[in-house]
Amino acid sequence: VPSDSAIALGQPPKNIRDLAKEIGIAEKDLELHGDYKAKIKLSVLTGGEKGTKQGNYVLVCGITPTPLGEGKSTTTIGLCQALSAHLGKRNIACIRQPSMGPTFGIKGGAAGGGYSQVIPMEDFNMHLTGDIHAIASAHNLVAAAIDTRVFHEATQSDEALFNRLCPPSKPLPAIMIRRLRRLGISANEPKEMTDEEKRRFARLDIDPATISWNRVIDMNDRFLRKATIGQSPTEKGMTRETKWDISVASELMAILALATSLADLKERIGKVVVALSKESVPVTIDDLGVTGACTALMKDSIKPTMMQTLEGSPVLVHAGPFANIAHGNSSILADKIALKVVGSDGYVCTEAGFGSDIGAEKFFDIKCRYSGLIPNCAVLVCTVRALKMHGGGPPVTPGGQLAAEYREENLDLLEKGLCHLGKQMDNLRQFGVPVVVCINRFHTDTEKELEMVREYALGQKGLAAVGDHWAKGGEGAVELANAVVEACKQESKFKFLYELERPLVDKMNEIVRRIYGGDGVELSEDGDGEEIRRE
Repeated sequence: VPSDSAIALGQPPKNIRDLAKEIGIAEKDLELHGDYKAKIKLSVLTGGEKGTKQGNYVLVCGITPTPLGEGKSTTTIGLCQALSAHLGKRNIACIRQPSMGPTFGIKGGAAGGGYSQVIPMEDFNMHLTGDIHAIASAHNLVAAAIDTRVFHEATQSDEALFNRLCPPSKPLPAIMIRRLRRLGISANEPKEMTDEEKRRFARLDIDPATISWNRVIDMNDRFLRKATIGQSPTEKGMTRETKWDISVASELMAILALATSLADLKERIGKVVVALSKESVPVTIDDLGVTGACTALMKDSIKPTMMQTLEGSPVLVHAGPFANIAHGNSSILADKIALKVVGSDGYVCTEAGFGSDIGAEKFFDIKCRYSGLIPNCAVLVCTVRALKMHGGGPPVTPGGQLAAEYREENLDLLEKGLCHLGKQMDNLRQFGVPVVVCINRFHTDTEKELEMVREYALGQKGLAAVGDHWAKGGEGAVELANAVVEACKQESKFKFLYELERPLVDKMNEIVRRIYGGDGVELSEDGDGEEIRRE
């Protein structure tokens, strides 16, 4: 098989207008970014027939992977190619946009691999339609507003500070009225306020030690893991230690993926807590007065981007939160648009990041709870390589040669790791959805190894299929696609793991015990532990 880049560059994409027409999206609902990618306007959701039954909603997740990854994205793309080009089903893949940090690091891009990729691959992996840059700009605007506010509050009198925020000749905007109401102040204009009310309004009194909002950059840069800011003489000695996070770690990215409209996005942004005051009062983005500015910077990023697979089936790319620090799923809006477009007989395959114990749990308990969408089945991607690692195999190191245990048949090691697959299948079944195990074939796998995994999965009352989509594209995922179609015919008895009304510590215990097999959480007597008890 040629390299990923050679395969991707060797397949000319079809014009995105033609692809949109094929799946019933009018050109008026597109915002073109060249010939091969386009933003989808949210008006698609409100047009067409009302009350159409939801199409088949398929989650693609994976077992806990090796550091090299086990091919969830490749499987998602291969499955959709098989459903469309080989089974004739209407379908759309929904995946996350990758960060350029991993793209230029050891991991590489996230467009899939082999003959199951999103194209143009270079556009997908770099910049795309600018969503991550928009999020980074909005995020860094908040960071700048925090430090600027701390500086001005430390260097100005109450009167001067209030007059800077509220020039006497201008009416108070809605965002300032909201802050007044949160403070219990009924005034609508400055002349109605007492001096004490003006002081309370103008001073956030941020404790610099509690600032949790770091700056971001969409690149791996180890020298920004810790830095001192404010060293210019103009900052009057107000230095503090901080760090840069990667852009997709921004809370704004997680919010984007859960938003259901621009108005919903704005409301969620305003509620984000960025620091505490010296009296431990939460300080939000709305308190800083930049909610509208952040929303304006992200107004285009709320629209999913349509691309295509190597075999010409549609892909919606939207949002890219990590699962270890956020919910690790692509957007609700992309999934809803896709389900609307494919119709009641179609299929939407959406991917959850990391292992199913993280990404899938958050898909079910967070994303589905907010979206109201009901999944029909879950595809659990596993590899012989990863199962051998879980069976006690040698470390798998990015950039290093795989140990002989992974390159040669080793049924004993594989058998020891199968319990990990069983636990991840059990995790998914707790949500009441049928499970399809996809054994993602690598060229080092033997038939005996593949059959051992298949027989185990079937014995755990799941469906199972070997996927060869990396080497053969959609043709190599036909067995998997047929299994997914069969699984979607079964009744989904979907349920959440916990109810929102329960105390936070109860919900944490539920996840620890039922998903991770632990005894429960241990909370410290003070700090975060005490805060969790109060909630």
